[in-house]
Amino acid sequence: MTRQMSTAMRDCIDLCNECHVRCEEMMTRCMEMGGAKLGMMMVTCADMSRMCADMMMRCSAMIADLEMMRMCAKMCGLASQMMRMCADECAKTGDAELADAADMMRRCAELCGTITAEMMMENA
Repeated sequence: MTRQMSTAMRDCIDLCNECHVRCEEMMTRCMEMGGAKLGMMMVTCADMSRMCADMMMRCSAMIADLEMMRMCAKMCGLASQMMRMCADECAKTGDAELADAADMMRRCAELCGTITAEMMMENA
């Protein structure tokens, strides 16, 4: 049984996928601008944003299960924290491309931080 997805979830999935692609595109630049630490943060941010989007997609296709929805919401929260941390480090470089990436990560982090299990269950 497939469930309807809320607009907030759909928007969050789209932003997470955008964040994943942008982080992957910026990894080399991060290594050049901020060293290994920033590069590794960008890799982690890319992975976490992809995992967050994947989990939300799976949860939207599942029969309502509150425990799984709670796990998905936790992943969204963790991804949000990583995106903020990575955005802060990107902003410190003073590089315009990394600043643009940081803005996108902050938008994604803000939306991911609003996802709750209850929100996901609304359309169950």
